[in-house]
Amino acid sequence: MPSPAIPSLFTPVRFGAIELQNRIVMASMTRGRASNVGLVPTPLHVEYYRQRAAAGLLMSEAVWVSQRAIGFVNVPGLFTSEQLAGWRVVTDAVHAEGGRIFAQLAHSGAVSHPDFFDGDLPLAPSAINPGLRSFTPGGFKDTVTPRAMSTEEIHATVDDYRIAARNAKLAGFDGVELHCATTYLLPEFLNSALNRRTDAYGGNAANRARIVFEVLEAMIAEWGPGRVGIKLAPTFAMGGFGPTHETPSTYDHLVDGLNGLPLSHLQIVRARENLHGTPVAALQDTVAYYRARFRGTLIANGGFDRNVADAAVRSEAVDLVSFATPFIGNPDLVERMRHELPLSPSDSKTYYQGDARGYIDYPLAERDRSAGT
Repeated sequence: MPSPAIPSLFTPVRFGAIELQNRIVMASMTRGRASNVGLVPTPLHVEYYRQRAAAGLLMSEAVWVSQRAIGFVNVPGLFTSEQLAGWRVVTDAVHAEGGRIFAQLAHSGAVSHPDFFDGDLPLAPSAINPGLRSFTPGGFKDTVTPRAMSTEEIHATVDDYRIAARNAKLAGFDGVELHCATTYLLPEFLNSALNRRTDAYGGNAANRARIVFEVLEAMIAEWGPGRVGIKLAPTFAMGGFGPTHETPSTYDHLVDGLNGLPLSHLQIVRARENLHGTPVAALQDTVAYYRARFRGTLIANGGFDRNVADAAVRSEAVDLVSFATPFIGNPDLVERMRHELPLSPSDSKTYYQGDARGYIDYPLAERDRSAGT
C-alpha cells in the first residue's frame, strides 16, 4: 500500500464535522468597526471577511454573548435579531467565496468597565480588580473592582452562551469557538488568583473549570458533534495576575476533560516569552505539551511564520496554524504564503477603531506585482 501523503499547510483537512480547503486559520481579532448603537455587523464586516475567505477557516472577532458581556468599544454581538441578521450577510458572503467561518463567543468579565453598564459594575468570578485597561466609548480607562457573580448569574451566563450559539447557527456560521483565552471571563474563573470563590465554581481545579464545561456542553447541545471548539492560553498573564502554581493542574484537568467532549478542535496559544522560574515553566513548549495531552484536532497560535507553520504541520506537531496580524495587511495571505510572496505591513493605528482605511483597503499581491513591488 502507498504511504499516506505528508500533510502541509496547504492540504485539505477534516475539521470536526466539515472539510477545510487548507490548514491556515485566521485567528480572532478585535477590530472595533461596529460603530452603531446596536453593535450590528456592517457592510465593512461583510467585505473584510469576504476578502479573507481563502483561509481554510475564518474565526470571527470575539463577539459578545449578551449585553452584560460587553467590554470593548464597537465590537459586534450575537444576542439580538439585528446582530444575527447582520452576521447572516457576512456568512453568506464567505460561503459564496467557498470559505468557512466560525463565530468566537466571548464575555469580557472583569476587564470591562461601568461605562458599558450605566454605572453598574462588571461581573467576574470574584471581586478582584485585574489591573488592566478597558477600551470604553470614552477611551481607555482603568478597570475597577468588579462584582462577584452569584450562582444564579453564572447559570444565566451559561444560558447566554447557549442562546448566542443558537444565534450563530441561525446566522449561518459553520460552527462556534469558545473564547477561553487572554483576559476574559472564563480564564478569570480558571485563574486561582482571580477566582477566590468557595462554592462549586472555585477552590480547586474541578470547580474552577466547571463553568467552562457547562458552557461547552450548552453550546454542543445547540450544534451537535464536531462544530464546537475552544481557545486556551494557559501561560497568559492577566494584568498583575500571572499564572499561578495551580495553573498547570487546572488546565490539565480542563484539557483531560475536553477529550470526553465531541469538539471540533482545541486552539492553543503558545508561550512566546521565557517561562523559566515561573509556575508554568513546564508549559514552555506549550503546543507540544498539549499535543501530547489532547486527542483531537489541534490548532496552534502565536507568532508563526509561513515556514515554521508548514514545518509544524508536516511534522504533525499540529493539525492547523492560526495567524492574526498577517491577515490584517494581507487579505490574500493564503496565496502569498503558497507562492512565498512578500507580506504587506499593516497600520497599527487602525487595528482597533476606524472605518474602511486599514480594514478593507489593503492591496492584493497581484496589484503589488503590477506596481513593480
